[in-house]
Amino acid sequence: MNQSDLLFLVVTLILLSTLIVVVVQFWRSRRGGGEGDGRAGWWEGPWDDDDRKR
Repeated sequence: MNQSDLLFLVVTLILLSTLIVVVVQFWRSRRGGGEGDGRAGWWEGPWDDDDRKR
């Protein structure tokens, strides 16, 4: 296995894992129900919880 084969393998693994994470996060956000279920979306940080409780 030469250097270009190793680079191809590493780049492929990075892209595949990124794609899996995006698909899982999208699936979780679609399955989660409406806005009133009390869960923050994956794109929301803990700072958004303060505005929601007032």
